[in-house]
Parts: sequence; structure tokens; C-alpha cells
Amino acid sequence: MPGSFVKTVRHVWRLFTPKPRAARVDMSGRRVIVTGASPDSLGYETARILASWGASVTVTRRGDVASMEHSLRNELRGTGADETRIRAHRLDLSDAASVRDFAAWYLMSQDGRLDVLINNAGTLRNVFRPRQRPPPSADGFEVHWRTNYLGAFHLTSLLLPLLKRSGLRSGDARVINVSSHLHDRVRNERLFADAGPYHSWEAYGASKLALVHFSFEIQRRFADAYHLQSAALHPGSVATNLTRVRAAKGRSPSLVARIGSRLWSLALLPAEQGAQTTVMCASGRRWQGGAYYERCALAQPSRDSRDTAVAKRLWERSDAWVRTLARPGGDENERSPSTD
Repeated sequence: MPGSFVKTVRHVWRLFTPKPRAARVDMSGRRVIVTGASPDSLGYETARILASWGASVTVTRRGDVASMEHSLRNELRGTGADETRIRAHRLDLSDAASVRDFAAWYLMSQDGRLDVLINNAGTLRNVFRPRQRPPPSADGFEVHWRTNYLGAFHLTSLLLPLLKRSGLRSGDARVINVSSHLHDRVRNERLFADAGPYHSWEAYGASKLALVHFSFEIQRRFADAYHLQSAALHPGSVATNLTRVRAAKGRSPSLVARIGSRLWSLALLPAEQGAQTTVMCASGRRWQGGAYYERCALAQPSRDSRDTAVAKRLWERSDAWVRTLARPGGDENERSPSTD
């Protein structure tokens, strides 16, 4: 396809050009959450950089929280930075109870202060076998949609009071959503109904398109009244734990998959470089909310992502789903905008 060809040529060209970097900003006094900060991830590098610049950073992952915290603190200590700026807690975005528990813990442990929420955590399944549908989430949703979008929406909803309060206090609160250039693989119709044969890259793209809509709608709803701004971004094509081959239990990856993974890693950015756009959006003094970023600069998102009526509809349906979770006896399987 012409669009895919142009993207490929542009990506190859950028591999051999200077990589943009976020300008260092004093983040002292700023409280930040970075979701999905497992070692070798974008979130890990984002948290490390922001903490080294003075921010107090709370990091999350689904499992082995202690090792993540230990690793980040060791790196900060090695550079002379204050290791106590890192705190870690478990969070599984596909589990509504885990999201609620994390939000309650954060409220109690951080004095109710939050300046920047970075929705970085995500999943990408069946990279090399995209037509094989992965198992659904525990509550029955397509797993990319449930984790990458619905989980982020739920978490943000619970933390909105803190973010709005911080915006009013400081004049600068932010929600940063890590999306992907793959958001342009799908059309808006895909956000509300299944659309043909399953393909994991398209399911992933739908979740990332939803995040772009989510970012723009936060800006429209809260920027003027609460000084709460939001942006979406493409970090670049990055070698992280998402792009590694995961073998089935008791099996080794196929030779083709191993070779493909190795070649792919040579064509991808290191996580530290990929984190630069996220860091810039979270910290930059000269930035624009309600926008889409790539390579630390404004970029053009897909035409579908700029449909304000779709963003409003998606927000309302997602919010209605979140409200079912708050009702006594609420059914976490009640329908929401879903791509299953």
C-alpha cells in the first residue's frame, strides 16, 4: 500500500538521521505517574529520565514490582540522583479491581497530588501471527482494547479529581497518552463494532486511535476550566519488551520468529531514544495541548482522529462503562465501545 511504503521509507531514512532529544527541564516538585515501566520499556526510560530531572515518579507494572523499583533506584543512585524519587506499585489495566486499588493507594500515599499522568502501559499480542486471535481479557473484552484503551480511560477517570486540582493550583496539569502511528490503520467505525477478519495489528491500532480521541477530548473538556491539558504521541518504532518474541510455555520460538525478531531489533530505536517524545510532552515548557507529537515535534494524526463527534461519542460510552463499575453490583462485562 502507498501509505505503508511511504512510512517504511521514512522510517529507514530516520534511522540514519540525528535523533531528537527532549530538552532538560527542572521537574522538582512535580508528581508523575508512569504506567507500564517494566525494565527495557519506554515507561522505564521515561520514569528514569523524569526522576533524574527532579520529579517524584510513581511507576507501575503487572508483576514483580520490587525488581522494577530496585532497578530504577539503582540507576538513579549510580548517577547521583535521589533514588527515593521512585515509588512503585502493581497495576493491571485489564483488571478493574486492580485499577481501583492502585488509585486508592496513590491517593493515600501521595497526599492527593498529581501533576502528570503518563498512560504508557500497553500490550501488543501475536506480532508474528496477527490473524490468530489472542485470548480475551478476564472480563471478556478484546485484549488490546481492554488494556490499551479501556484500562487507561478507567485509571484516568479515577485520577481526574487530582489532576484538575493540580491544574487549578499550578496552572499546568497533563495527561500524556502514548499512542502509535498505527492508529491510522483503522477507521472510526472500528471503535464501535467488529469490522471483518481479526488482525492483531488492527486491534492494536484501534486501541491507539481511541487514545488519540481520548487525548483531544480531555483537552476540550478540561483545558480552559482546570488548566488540564492532554496530548497523544507516537514514540517511534522502538525495541522494547513488547516487540520481543514470547515463546509458548515449554516451547522455543520458531527459527523464523527468532530471525525476524533479531532483524526487527536492528531496525528499531533503543527505548531511551523512544522515550524522548514522551518526556518532552510531560515536561516541556513550550508545548501545545490537544495535539499529536512525533520526534519531539507536532505531527499530523489521522483524519479520523480529528472527528470531534466521534471523540464525544467514544468518551460518553466509555464513561458510561466506567460508571457501571462504580455501581454496587456493577457488571464489569456490561457493554462498552468494544472491538471484540
